[in-house]
Amino acid sequence: MKKAKIAVIGSASMDLVVSSQKRPQAGETVLGDSFKTIPGGKGANQAVAAARLGADVFMIGRVGDDSYGTNILENFKRNRVSTDYVEPVTGVETGTAHIILAEGDNSIVVVKGANEYVTPAYVEKAVPLISTCDLVMIQQEVPEETVEYVASICKELGIPLLLNPAPARELSERVLEQATYITPNEHESEILFDGLPVSEALKRFPNKLILTEGAKGVRYFNGESEILVPAFPVKVVDTTGAGDTFNGAFGTAIAEGKRMEESLQFANLAASISVTGLGAQSGIPMRAEVERRLAE
Repeated sequence: MKKAKIAVIGSASMDLVVSSQKRPQAGETVLGDSFKTIPGGKGANQAVAAARLGADVFMIGRVGDDSYGTNILENFKRNRVSTDYVEPVTGVETGTAHIILAEGDNSIVVVKGANEYVTPAYVEKAVPLISTCDLVMIQQEVPEETVEYVASICKELGIPLLLNPAPARELSERVLEQATYITPNEHESEILFDGLPVSEALKRFPNKLILTEGAKGVRYFNGESEILVPAFPVKVVDTTGAGDTFNGAFGTAIAEGKRMEESLQFANLAASISVTGLGAQSGIPMRAEVERRLAE
């Protein structure tokens, strides 16, 4: 089996995670159970997931010139993610995500910080790398024009692009056509396709649009019929980063040449394992664990 080479273009942030029995209402103060700072950001989470699951991963992003930025770079190196294309931005803070874990779910406020500087001009410096990759992954915690530029470059170079359209915002028809795979959840799909029924959206993009449905699994249209690839039941501790683990795992499997359904099953299991740990990255499994569970 070949080792996949993946470039991840996206955000790298520090997650500030507080857990509580109750989510506060407007104007309300509640007592929390714990507080942790954990490296995160959709781009970084997906890069770490792909690296732990067997890919050679190159991160293309920005951090601030602060202690959070230093910690994120060290975390990449611990997880064997290349940081050759991660440059600190002078005088700018690292992006942060402020996460409340309560009542079995999460609420998140993202502050972009240095992630706003992942511009088309910055990504352009990495085009020689991108041209040698088996797959490029991108999300939407970077500027909209960067997503458009990357979609165009990947199409021009003939490099498959996995677009995770989160956080949700409208995408141009051009980007939707240029992406090889698009992986929204149900909420993101509704925004992307202006309330178009799921089945119609899936038929419009066969073998491209992959709808993640949490505990139910993932759904896609294979050109003939709609396929549901079920999730694996687990005891949930923290759902933060489950989607990122799914994307990193799916990207790795598909870049290795696995079939669509096999890649989705691999990604579902990796995402299911990830929610049994606290934090976006701490629950991401290693490849050996996923393969062992698949064999059971």
